[in-house]
Amino acid sequence: MEKRIKITINGETKEVSPGTSILDAANQSGVIIPTLCYHKDLCVAGNCRVCVIEIAGQKRLAAACATPCEDGMEVLTNTLKVRNARKHIIELLLSEHNADCTSCYRNGNCELQKLASDYKIMTQDFLDLVPFRNYTIDNFSPSIIKDDSKCIRCQRCVRTCAELQSVNALTMSYKGEHAQITTFFEKSMNDVVCTNCGQCVNHCPTGALTERNYIEDVWSALADKEKFVIVQTAPAVRVGLGEELGFDPGERVTGKMVSALKRLGFHAVMDTDFTADLTIMEEGSELLRRLKEVIVEKRGDVKLPMATSCSPGWIKFIEHLYPDFLNHLSSCKSPQQMFGALVKTYYAKAKKIDPSKIVSVSIMPCTAKKFEAARPEMRDSGFRDVDYVLTTRELAIMIKQAGIDFLRLPDMHFDRLMGESTGAGVIFGATGGVMEAALRTAYELVTGREVPFKNLNITPVRGMEGLKEASIKIDNPLKEWSFLEGVQLKCAVAHGLANAKIVMDTIKKGDADYHFVEFMACPGGCLGGGGQPIPTNPEIRKRRALAIYAEDVGMPLRKSHQNPEIIKIYKDFLGKPLGEKSHKLLHTTYIKRSSF
Repeated sequence: MEKRIKITINGETKEVSPGTSILDAANQSGVIIPTLCYHKDLCVAGNCRVCVIEIAGQKRLAAACATPCEDGMEVLTNTLKVRNARKHIIELLLSEHNADCTSCYRNGNCELQKLASDYKIMTQDFLDLVPFRNYTIDNFSPSIIKDDSKCIRCQRCVRTCAELQSVNALTMSYKGEHAQITTFFEKSMNDVVCTNCGQCVNHCPTGALTERNYIEDVWSALADKEKFVIVQTAPAVRVGLGEELGFDPGERVTGKMVSALKRLGFHAVMDTDFTADLTIMEEGSELLRRLKEVIVEKRGDVKLPMATSCSPGWIKFIEHLYPDFLNHLSSCKSPQQMFGALVKTYYAKAKKIDPSKIVSVSIMPCTAKKFEAARPEMRDSGFRDVDYVLTTRELAIMIKQAGIDFLRLPDMHFDRLMGESTGAGVIFGATGGVMEAALRTAYELVTGREVPFKNLNITPVRGMEGLKEASIKIDNPLKEWSFLEGVQLKCAVAHGLANAKIVMDTIKKGDADYHFVEFMACPGGCLGGGGQPIPTNPEIRKRRALAIYAEDVGMPLRKSHQNPEIIKIYKDFLGKPLGEKSHKLLHTTYIKRSSF
């Protein structure tokens, strides 16, 4: 039986587990202690000192987030000394903060702003003591804007980049009044080893880091009578958007989202899940081809494990840090980019629309998708395949700007032709979803039977563990795939780039015996993306994941190769998976980048 310790918080005794922080113990007791540098995803820092409390017998105030409970400890969270200390700390932060709140992108969802409101900071006694600083705004990246004037040096972004992502694009530089968050060699965010994943944005408590905003560009396109504006929505958006518009985390708002997009004026509202299904057809075929080339043809130039290529943050990570292993990547474009290429070719031809008049917009849970859309490789349609990428948060802003009462919207369906999808496409939004969708199709194509998991749910690749493994033995394959008889197909799933680094280091050492690996840059996969509603934390990610799997179960079709629109596009336009036309439009190559 676990040993428990007793502490007293504001006169009430509570039993907690050894090692529990005072902050967690207080939260369990219904006592709110304010924080800024603390985040459930990150290690404890105690940098900001906003969470100070009194401990009986100690003269100095302690940081509740960084102080473990001790048996017999008496804690006071609401004394005059504590309240005054917190107010002074907030005042000091505000004194060197560019407090143009009404014009700030994070207005209404800023943790510093909320603290200033809660503690009613009406004066700024320290303002005259702070010297003027010539702050810079870095807006060179297509994905992320860094505004030093809004930074409170809590270092959440630094810890996020180092702990969750193993990228280290951001660091703490200088000391004292000169201390600031900088990039390597103080270059722009666009010129360093930044993956554009946006986790720094999602973890920043103020407006110091935000996504690059393309809302006005989209409004202008919608107002242009010469343009035909098409929008696609990623699977993770439908389980995140509601949080910005009055729903609890984990609520599915697919129908209302479609309805809102139609009211915003988009000419066609379609589903990225369609090209998620298409990705499975191409990627699954590529995996099977690689297995044949390695097992039967003994080709040394073909590399296993094959790695997924859906996550642009992961792609930029491997380009920078493991460039010698780019040949492990699937050549498939992401579903977003496949969709963009087909909108200006297949869709334009079917609907008799001049592709030069089409504006292709995507709604994504991901800031790295903005960078991906701008890549020079993504123009195989003869045009830029995706013109604008909006995050889930940006779509919510547009809905509010348009005065749409989201809660009262009727449910509507995606437009047909590139709007039909399966449950396999939906689960792309969760970590392990790409792997599960691929296995559902690949196993059935090889054996003629469904995967040997109850109700198609491949549970070993589900869940929020950072690294997951699964294997499926192939028995009695169809004649074409007889060389796979008895093969134990070994797969791995990694989400968050720190976990991706672990897998890549194993591959680099030659110790990995996997055939197929799914990599996602963000914790939880796309549902935890850098463009999703703030806050995003472990509990919220779990609720979004449950919603994604519930959507999958409720779909009439749950395997990508069963999608009738996928069957139709191969028959009418693409020919076959990995064929000449599909290879031109749906596949790409990536480049080696500097590791500095």
